[in-house]
Amino acid sequence: MATPYLKVGTRGSPLALAQTRQVCLAVAAAAGIAPADIEIVVIRTTGDRIVDRPLAEAGGKGLFTKELDEALLAGGVDCAVHSAKDLPTLLPDGIVIAGYPPREDPRDALISSKGASFAALPLRARLGSASPRRQAMALRIRPDLQVGLLRGNVETRLRKVGAGEFDLTLLALAGLKRLSLETYAAAILETDEFLPAVGQGAIAITGRRGDDRLAEALAPILDVATGRALTAERAFLAELDGSCRTPIAGHGRLHGDRLSLRGVTLSPDGRRWAEAGREGPAADAQRLGAEAGREIRAAVAAEWLG
Repeated sequence: MATPYLKVGTRGSPLALAQTRQVCLAVAAAAGIAPADIEIVVIRTTGDRIVDRPLAEAGGKGLFTKELDEALLAGGVDCAVHSAKDLPTLLPDGIVIAGYPPREDPRDALISSKGASFAALPLRARLGSASPRRQAMALRIRPDLQVGLLRGNVETRLRKVGAGEFDLTLLALAGLKRLSLETYAAAILETDEFLPAVGQGAIAITGRRGDDRLAEALAPILDVATGRALTAERAFLAELDGSCRTPIAGHGRLHGDRLSLRGVTLSPDGRRWAEAGREGPAADAQRLGAEAGREIRAAVAAEWLG
């Protein structure tokens, strides 16, 4: 058997596989090779095995990346494909973010048969979610919502809402689009009202530091604007030391060579929040994000950022 052009690691969920195939097809087209020349290696992560409790109770964001990182460092794969919002702010020594393809729509979608907006939902509607950000932002809009834990892949969450276990859930529109499930969205929530997670809608590709061959293979498919926006968002998150238990949202946008960033952190019940915004040269993305994060960190009670 011929040696693969690249070995690409991924989680095994339908969404993870859809994202990885998208990346592989783009790399193959750019390199002028057959898609079959790129091998997809499915790796089950600790986060995939935990479905009965919030990730914060089991160790946080890195649970979706740990085994992929180990495969990278051991040479079992050449790169790994992630939802950017799943990546922890600190990566293991020797691993870097090689880049991001163009970002998909970063907005959240409201999934419900009980109403096409938060205002239309019945009193004390049952929200199923495992995201502290989504829970807190929804409670800020509708304090009467009854929140319960809903874990699992996109299809599982859609099925449980459809079966009436919950009245609503919130999902990334990007994931729905990549799975051709966007018709399930009762409403799409604008970022002015419902700020997305840092990195939402973006695919991140990680690799080994100093891997020039990987950098050359990926260069044609990477998007500079997405990279700038994510640099600002991740710098913002890093200043807040965001974990899976902290409701934090942040979104960067490029306007030519200018970048604007909005960020917010909330108390878990959504009753208190602090926002910050920055605008400046896109080349200063790291500084802009860090400044916004420090502003919020100085403004909020320490217990918010646990």
